Amino acid sequence: MTLQIAYSPCPNDTFVFDAWAHGRVPGAPSLDVTFADIDITNGMAERGEYDVLKVSYAVLPWVLDDYTLLPCGGALGRGCGPLVLTREPGVDLKGRTVAVPSERSTAYLLFRLWAADAVPGGIGEVVVMPFHEIMPAVRDGKVDAGLVIHEARFTYQQYGLHSLADMGEHWETTTGLPIPLGAIIAKRSLGTETLRLLAESARTSVRMAWDDPEVSRPYVLAHAQEMDPAVADQHIGLYVNEFTHDLGVDGYAAVRGLLTRAAAEGLVPPLGPDALSFV
Repeated sequence: MTLQIAYSPCPNDTFVFDAWAHGRVPGAPSLDVTFADIDITNGMAERGEYDVLKVSYAVLPWVLDDYTLLPCGGALGRGCGPLVLTREPGVDLKGRTVAVPSERSTAYLLFRLWAADAVPGGIGEVVVMPFHEIMPAVRDGKVDAGLVIHEARFTYQQYGLHSLADMGEHWETTTGLPIPLGAIIAKRSLGTETLRLLAESARTSVRMAWDDPEVSRPYVLAHAQEMDPAVADQHIGLYVNEFTHDLGVDGYAAVRGLLTRAAAEGLVPPLGPDALSFV
């Protein structure tokens, strides 16, 4: 059996899937890998493409009829949330225009949940634009604020911008839970036996990567888009953790908490009681 899988070229994904993708996980199905950023894989999931996908947790309410959430292999973290950036410190965002990279992302849901608490009267227009255009747009006054993720946490000062708020910090303070970022989903039509094999294969691949990190290094660096090896290691350390090996009680609580709160704000469809249950 060969399964069609799509995940990002980011170090955490290549680290997690290295052993499995290269046939070193005993008994695991072989993988035909496509690399795609998560906004692309979200669309693939909504169209029912591919057997296995890495997607944003925010897209789950739209795809769980056809896909099931695997209890491992994904990314949850702490201290790694998106930021809202402005040209001046302490800006009141009431009625203001905010640029975001996607409306089908955990970052966007966290932003809207923060704004519901922190911006009485509500924000103004939300503008979707490519991620790399957001900080220049804020700097140049084309928008009043921008929602940024990943490496922008460390580079926004180069644009003369200020961090107005940390969405992850707000989430962790109000819930005590990790930030749910990326999920691994698989088609329900594969059947119970295969889905259980996929989950065990993912867990084994994670353990093998942890046991000998140097084995995965060539694969990681080949796809890390000129990322410094030390930065790649930091990326892996931040996003590959206990929740990658198994979501556990806190991981599931974080996912259901995010999507339940988002549904209450009208941002996503409500989840059924067993929507996150694995086979």
